[in-house]
Amino acid sequence: MEKKVHEGHREKLKQRFLNEGLNAFEDHQVLELLLFYTIPRRDTNEIAHRLLNKYGTLESLFDAPPEDLMRNGGVTPNTAVFLSMIPQLARKYMLIKQGKKPVLDSSVKAGNYAVSLFIGKNYEAFYVICLNSQHKVNYAALVHEGTINEAPVYPRLIVETALRYKASSVILAHNHPGGSLKPSSADIEVTRKICDALKTISINVIDHMICAGSAYFSFAEQGLL
Repeated sequence: MEKKVHEGHREKLKQRFLNEGLNAFEDHQVLELLLFYTIPRRDTNEIAHRLLNKYGTLESLFDAPPEDLMRNGGVTPNTAVFLSMIPQLARKYMLIKQGKKPVLDSSVKAGNYAVSLFIGKNYEAFYVICLNSQHKVNYAALVHEGTINEAPVYPRLIVETALRYKASSVILAHNHPGGSLKPSSADIEVTRKICDALKTISINVIDHMICAGSAYFSFAEQGLL
């Protein structure tokens, strides 16, 4: 009897998703639906509530490393890997949707592209987006990943990266996992050093994007380049 109750509930939740999409779901219902696919014969509603009580939000849950989900969340390796894949799948989807070599000829396009690079990254990272002469992306090179609030970047590495990917110009992008879009004095100083280094090989920095969540700050728009 209990099995039939669970099966009926699962089918109702799946049908509701097909009819309404996830926007109508509470966070625990989104998680419950996802868990159907890795936990076939248990009440995932209870597990979803327990995980959200532990991690607080879906974002924190999805950003947790698999080993943390297994150790502190009490889930199986399959479930831990599945949940950890979600931010990376979202990032992959957003990049694919923008095209293999999108044209970044405005701050809005550059900002949206940069934001997609950092989906699921809860630590600081720094990208050099190498563009051709038509502002098409040749390659978005990850030049550094650091701990939270620490992503040192060296101008020589940026120069080597720009040359390797035949950049006519570049857009710099890094994230602030803490949520602030305000550039620090170190952000401004390293941008100046990178601009000076790239000028020696006739490559312009056309923007530097700071990303936090779905928002971005453009150095070019604010007159900081």
